[in-house]
Formats: sequence, C-alpha cells, structure tokens
Amino acid sequence: MTTESDVAYAHQPGGLLKGKVAVITGVGAAGTIGAVTAAIFVQEGARVLAADISGAQKETALSLGPAAAPFQVDITREEDVEAMFAHAVETFGRVDILVNVAGNPGGRRGPEVTVEEFESLTSVHLLGTLLTNKHAVRVMAPAGGGAIVNFSSAASFNIDERISMAYSAAKSGVNSLTKSVAVLHGAQGIRANAVAPGFTLSKKNHRVPPEAMKELGGKAALGRPGQPEEQAHVAAFLTSDRASFVTGVVVPVDGGWSARLA
Repeated sequence: MTTESDVAYAHQPGGLLKGKVAVITGVGAAGTIGAVTAAIFVQEGARVLAADISGAQKETALSLGPAAAPFQVDITREEDVEAMFAHAVETFGRVDILVNVAGNPGGRRGPEVTVEEFESLTSVHLLGTLLTNKHAVRVMAPAGGGAIVNFSSAASFNIDERISMAYSAAKSGVNSLTKSVAVLHGAQGIRANAVAPGFTLSKKNHRVPPEAMKELGGKAALGRPGQPEEQAHVAAFLTSDRASFVTGVVVPVDGGWSARLA
C-alpha cells in the first residue's frame, strides 16, 4: 500500500537531469503545467529556457533563479521558434531537451467546428509541435542527440463531449508526429515521446464549476484529478538518461481515464 510519505519521497528532487539544458514551452504563470515542469526540471538539476507567448515566463524564470532564463515565443511562427533555440544555445551552450507544453484551451466552442476554431487549435497544437520539434532536431543532431517530450492529451485516444473535435484531432496528430520524429531521428541519438494528460488541476482548471470538477475528476480510475507535478515528473523521467531506451511512445498520465474509455 502506497502511503503519503512514500509519495513525498518519490517526488523529492534527485538530480535526475543534472547538467542538462532544456527548452520548455508553455511556461506561463505559476500553477500551469509548463511552469511546474520548469520548476521540477530546475530542481532535478537542469538549466531551463522558459518560453511562452504571455510574458508570464519572465516572472516564472525569475522565481527559479540563475538556472532559468525567459524567452518570448509564438510557436506558430517559425522565425520565433528558430530564435528560441538560437537563444538557448547562446545562453546555455547547447540544448539537450525539448518539452513542448504550449497549447490553447480545447473546450468546445459551439455545436459545430468553425474554420476559426480549427485554425486556432491546430496552429498551436499541431503546427507549433511540428516547428519546435523540427528546430530541436536541427540543434540536437549535430551535438549527438537529445530528448523530446510533446504534451498531447487523453482526448487524443477517444472522444469526450466537452472537448472540441478539432482539439482531439490536433492532439492525435501530435502523437503521430512524435512517433515520426522518434523513427526518423533515432539514428541521430534523438528520442521523442509524448505525455497525454487526463484532467489535471492546472491553473485554468481551478475555474471549472464544482459539478464539472466532480465529473471530470471521477472519470479517472483513481477517482481524482491529476496534479501538474504528476505530469512534470513523468516528463522529467522521459527526458532523463534513465529512459535511454524509451522512444516513440505516448504515455497516458491520466489516472486510468483512458483505460476505461469505450
């Protein structure tokens, strides 16, 4: 039986990423999955380029100390993405890790998907993932390799009536793109995996109405929502040397939600 002390011990920082340099996108305000991931990576010994479009990455990076530096990026613009990796190399000397968390909310916006909704969701989730992975490979391959984690979603496996079909389709595309990067660039020492969160109590989801919170949290086999830290720790493992033979997989971090989808 797992106790609270067991969980606390498992989550203690242990230098899992000591000496690594990570580019992490979607590092917005405190409490977001991206910001929590950046904090855990620093705790595990990594230096981090904390990137986001919002401007909140500046405060987050400042709170993490000298191991973190902020960068303003729109991942749908290739020139921004290229500049982000160039800045990471200039600041830290190299890039070992990309964690692509950036995304916009995928809740349904109406009974029918509009072109605007489709373009808004696919441009960030799918095109943004393509561009960040493309330029990560360009930087990592000449240096002998690296590790990529793209954030997908449990909505990529099946359909939930609260989620936009364009979001689900884009996240399914992220899974496919991740596997393609893994296969096409494995010989260059690059590993690529995806984390697929279920309902997680990130900052934005604290605003979910109580009845919806109960329903969404209850869908997990564990009977509760996830925490951002629980997503971040899996990303840390997948980008660490302990996962050196893990590539091309999509890992549901959803408390068993996807296991019960029908």
